[in-house]
Amino acid sequence: MSGPALARRGFLAATAGLAAALTLSACGGGTEAAGSGTSTAPAASAAAAQSWTFTDDRDKKIDLPKAPSRIVAQVGAAAALWDFGVRPVAVFGPHKLADGSSDPQVGNVDITKVEGLGNVWDEFNVEKYISLQPELLVSSMYVKGALWYVPEKSKETIEQVAPTAGVMLTGRSATQVIGKYEELAKSLGADLQGVPEAKARMEAATKELAAFKDLKILMMSGGADAMWVVNPPEYPDIVHLTENGLNVVKPSKVDDGGFFQTLSWENADTYDADVILYDTRTQSLKPEEMLKKPTFAKLPAVKAGQLYPWRAEAPFSYQGYATFLEELVSNLKKAKPLQ
Repeated sequence: MSGPALARRGFLAATAGLAAALTLSACGGGTEAAGSGTSTAPAASAAAAQSWTFTDDRDKKIDLPKAPSRIVAQVGAAAALWDFGVRPVAVFGPHKLADGSSDPQVGNVDITKVEGLGNVWDEFNVEKYISLQPELLVSSMYVKGALWYVPEKSKETIEQVAPTAGVMLTGRSATQVIGKYEELAKSLGADLQGVPEAKARMEAATKELAAFKDLKILMMSGGADAMWVVNPPEYPDIVHLTENGLNVVKPSKVDDGGFFQTLSWENADTYDADVILYDTRTQSLKPEEMLKKPTFAKLPAVKAGQLYPWRAEAPFSYQGYATFLEELVSNLKKAKPLQ
C-alpha cells in the first residue's frame, strides 16, 4: 500500500491506535461450525427469494441468485447497515475496547450478537470467516478498490469466499455515502424502520448549520508528538458541513495523500480559529492531554472554552448523522467569533 492509502492509514494509525503491534494472526483462532454464532440475518427478507444485483463504488456489479443474508462487514459499514435494519453475522475492524465495551466506531451494533473477525489493523480471522459461510462482505473505501481493513496478505482468499462490495468515502459528501448504504440496505430487504424520522432530524440539524457561517472552525486530531489539521474535501462529514454553511479551515499545505497537514505542537497556532473541533476517536489525545501542550493551551479558541468534539466515526446513516449534527449545533450555539 502506498501514496494516499498509506497516508490515510498513517493518519488513522496515529489517531486511532492502529499502529500498535500489527499482528500476524489473521489466520489464527479456532474454526467454528457455520452459523454457530448468535448473530441474526437482516431484519426483513422479502427480497430473499428473488435474484439480487448491486453495483458498488468500484463500479463492480454483483449478481446473485438471491439477496444475501449472511453478511460480514467492516465496522463502519456494519454501523451504517445496522441503523438501516441489516444485521451482519460478523464484523471486522475496531469494535471492542479493552474493557469489553463497544468501540464508538461500531455505532449501534450489538457486539454480543455478531462474531468478531479482527479488532486491530491487519487482523482478520480467515478460518472463522470461511466457517461462517458468508454470502457478502461489505467495507468502506478511502482509496477506490482498497477495502478498508481487509488485509492485503489475505485479500485474495477473502475475495474467493464470497462477493465483496465497497462503498467509497473519500471525495464524497455524507449524504452521498448515506444514500449508498440506504440503497444497499433496501436491496437486501431491510424494512428501514425509523429512517423517515431520523432523516427529518438530520435535515433539520443541517439547516441550522448556516447560522454559524461567521465562525472560523478548525478540525483536528491530536497525537503524542503532533497534531493533524484535516483537509475538508477528503472527509464526507466535513464536506457535508462546508456544503451547508460552515467555514472550516483548509490547510495551506497538506501531506502526501491530501488528507491532512501535520504540525508540531509548537506550531499549533499556525491557523486562526474561533472554534476547534477535536477528534474523539479512541486513541486520539483527550482535551485534558492536549491542554498540557503550551502552544495549544494558549490558542484563543481553547482559552475561550470553544473546544468541542468532532465525532469522526459517526455511522453513515440518517440516525448516526442526526445525532452527530444535533450535538454539533448545540455546541456551536454556545460559541462566538473571537476576532
